[in-house]
Amino acid sequence: MDEYYPKNALAALLVFSSSQLSKIMAILKNASKFSMGTFLLIAGPCAVESREQLEQTAKFLKDLGISYMRGGIYKTRTSPYSFQGLGEQGIFLMKEVCQKYNLRSVSEVIDKETVEKMKDYIDVLQVGSRNMQNVSLLRALGKTDNSILLKRGFMSTLNEWLFSGEYISKQGNDNIIFCERGIRTFQQETRYTLDLGIIPVLKKRTEYPIIVDPSHSAGKSEYVQSLALAAVAANADGLIIEIHPEPEKALSDKEQLLNFSQFEQLFLKITKITNLLGKTIV
Repeated sequence: MDEYYPKNALAALLVFSSSQLSKIMAILKNASKFSMGTFLLIAGPCAVESREQLEQTAKFLKDLGISYMRGGIYKTRTSPYSFQGLGEQGIFLMKEVCQKYNLRSVSEVIDKETVEKMKDYIDVLQVGSRNMQNVSLLRALGKTDNSILLKRGFMSTLNEWLFSGEYISKQGNDNIIFCERGIRTFQQETRYTLDLGIIPVLKKRTEYPIIVDPSHSAGKSEYVQSLALAAVAANADGLIIEIHPEPEKALSDKEQLLNFSQFEQLFLKITKITNLLGKTIV
């Protein structure tokens, strides 16, 4: 059965682009163009828990020369009894700490209401896996001027993922970063199966950058480094990795968090590979 493709000009650009080798067209808010020679590295806690935790993380990242810090403010958890994030308090905390250390912020929005609350305070708004096909949310994000990090649904095909991006771009926002975070398969040794094969396929189909989340796909910190390095070698345009000053005390997903020492070792290896590829970490 033939695949269905949209026929309007914007959709054709998204699905059939042939100029991937020339330049990636995503423009990061308050930053220069994200081009083929750059590698986006985002790191930070799964959840924003306290000022002390966030300050420790921000200082650590700044000392390494990393410019982007992630942190979950509103958490969509499988269980309603799990930690749900600090909510509105976390927005202002994230803004203050990032301003203090001159970092750009990345955090997930979960509905149209949180988009309105966060768009003026958070630089990059993330769409989580569960919300990849939340059309009203995607349309709301398309009306902002923030960069949008669009995670792939863990049961979603490539076309479904691309169409989700189109819902955003049709509203006027082309600042989209696709993020592969693993898909559900029959294996149970990792939380999800990281689909590295989607990287060259997506690069053939669209000009938007694609980054990889090895933390959620692994589900266990011991596997994060291998998956991260494999993603760099597979020509991903960046990584988003979860870290914590004391993972064993984390309120969310402690099993997959790297401590600072582990992340620093991984960062040095990432730097070596990106240097060989002629890319600069931003």
